Amino acid sequence: MAAVLRSGRCFLLPSSGPRGLRPPGCCSGAMQEPPPLAARPGSPGPGAAAAAASCLGALRFDNRALRSLPLDPSEENVPRQVPGACFSRVRPSPVQSPRLVALSLPALALLGLEPPAAGALEELEAEAALYFSGNRLLPGAEPAAHCYCGHQFGSFAGQLGDGAAMYLGEVLSPRGERWEIQLKGAGLTPFSRQADGRKVLRSSIREFLCSEAMFHLGIPTTRAGTCVTSDSKVVRDILYDGNPKNERCTIVLRIASTFIRFGSFEIFKPTDEHTGRKGPSVNRNDIRIQMLNYVISTFYPEIQQAYSDNSVQRNAAFFREVTKRTARMVAEWQCVGFCHGVLNTDNMSIVGLTIDYGPFGFMDRYDPEHICNGSDNGGRYAYNKQPEICKWNLGKLAEALVPELPLEISELILEEEYDAEFERHYLQKMRKKLGLIHLELEDDDKLVSELLETMHLTGGDFTNTFRLLSSFSGDLDPLKLEDFLEKIAMQCASMEELKVAFRPQMDPRQLSMMLMLAQSNPQLFALIGTKANITKELERIDQFSKLQQLTAADLLSRNKRHWKEWLQKYRVRLEKEIESISNADVWNAERVKIMNSNNPKYILRNYIAQNAIEAAENGDFTEVREVLKCLENPFEETEGLAAVQEDQEEEETLAAAAATCAPVASSRLPYSSKPPLWASELCVT
Repeated sequence: MAAVLRSGRCFLLPSSGPRGLRPPGCCSGAMQEPPPLAARPGSPGPGAAAAAASCLGALRFDNRALRSLPLDPSEENVPRQVPGACFSRVRPSPVQSPRLVALSLPALALLGLEPPAAGALEELEAEAALYFSGNRLLPGAEPAAHCYCGHQFGSFAGQLGDGAAMYLGEVLSPRGERWEIQLKGAGLTPFSRQADGRKVLRSSIREFLCSEAMFHLGIPTTRAGTCVTSDSKVVRDILYDGNPKNERCTIVLRIASTFIRFGSFEIFKPTDEHTGRKGPSVNRNDIRIQMLNYVISTFYPEIQQAYSDNSVQRNAAFFREVTKRTARMVAEWQCVGFCHGVLNTDNMSIVGLTIDYGPFGFMDRYDPEHICNGSDNGGRYAYNKQPEICKWNLGKLAEALVPELPLEISELILEEEYDAEFERHYLQKMRKKLGLIHLELEDDDKLVSELLETMHLTGGDFTNTFRLLSSFSGDLDPLKLEDFLEKIAMQCASMEELKVAFRPQMDPRQLSMMLMLAQSNPQLFALIGTKANITKELERIDQFSKLQQLTAADLLSRNKRHWKEWLQKYRVRLEKEIESISNADVWNAERVKIMNSNNPKYILRNYIAQNAIEAAENGDFTEVREVLKCLENPFEETEGLAAVQEDQEEEETLAAAAATCAPVASSRLPYSSKPPLWASELCVT
């Protein structure tokens, strides 16, 4: 479960969207009366749902996965091991009074659904709430839960599977595309273990909103079509402090070409030497072959066609392509400051998509060691470790493909392809973010590294700093340079922000005891603490001590000095670009356009979540929908869709207030603003 915590409360990031949908040529039609749960007070009534029945009911299913992969012969829906199967048949559990929080028209358009006719919004919302809550099955849907295993935080966990998600089937769009649709949070499956198969409003809004935000940022991702909440309740201990509370059951419609993941191939893993766990389908190489045949022929048909007569070469080409897609995906993450938070092998897509949004986060203040998951005590999935972790996960996939792909072949592919593809794609993207559009120079990677180091030294806001650079003209005029330095200094961390960031986290007596233990009994120390954590705490204490001796004026002066040094290097690099072109004005216009289409103005910041989640939990979904509209256009300059319009002068005033921690109502901050100080207390876990 993912929760955003602040001052003892939980918040989730907003999701929004236009409200209706229909397939081409959709018209009204009759429908059977909905089941009892859907007809309770507050639910869409039978009249509203019946008027729109033919819309979603017209979706055309062709469930190839269930035809191609083995199904569990037992339909007993209790937590259990599921050997010899890739799917188990299940049924969604109805909820009371389902109602739509938000929907994404761009995502639903993948299925062939069009915006509704005038006056049909209410009926279509009712239909979406009915079908995408799990209260009624779409004609042709065959609900099933997928079996997979996974390495979680580096250790093999054994069978995991869809404990809260349900495959509904595969929809064929009018364009001939095939889309798997899922309900997440629809109830128990054989893989639910000790859980209840439900998701709550907080985590569901997070999943819904970030799926769509990532897509509009141009990053490969699964999609989210709807978010439906209800009056049904489950108990959750939000703060893990022994004080549970009731929360609303909420369901997200997820859409992707497939939700098969690296862990899908780990169901064949023999007993792990470290954990003693094993996959449920050990020694079933026949199923591994079935899975490879299905995945490659369905999602990599060009590879299947090219190597149809040689399975080893085919499987090698498949692994090479998965390696490249994964490298490009994580490079995209790094370029927008996105942290996944739980990069286990069961959260890695076999087709290179960002999948399973739990404790994710976008960086605000640039910190290469940023950890977005409050449960990740060792920092395994920190921002700067994501590329190497994804490579490690590919290594586990390689192990899972043996004997159909010998390890000596896959390991060589991984070493030859992954780092090179990541570095190539990352630098290519960074050049666009910096407006280096005509020349590719060897020192460009050094310029990028020095930029990030400057951001780190000054606590620069990752998103806003990149966005601001498009307005840097390279002009040597001292007044213009000083004006730009003032603007970029506003995006640096304030004294108060830094004091919060570097505030010591351990009691001095505890730290002293740990240091003594590290000297006297290293073996015992290794069991209860890590050297890296102690080193980080000592660094934090040192930084905090230095901040006590620094004035705000000193900090501003230091930040400007750091930025002036880097901007001089950037100006020299831009001059080399100008030397290679004939028209500087045309070049500059093109540079600004490319930079602004690669540096988003809006990302899914945690501080934006606070108001939207709190409002949604009180029954008001307006902010959720407004934020989605904004995130559907992340590169646009205007903020006409924000809750409050701000002119440039007022926006700068608010940004300055946020930077200095002056009291400003959080609802008045533009979505593009740096986070206010209270945002540093938000923790996703």
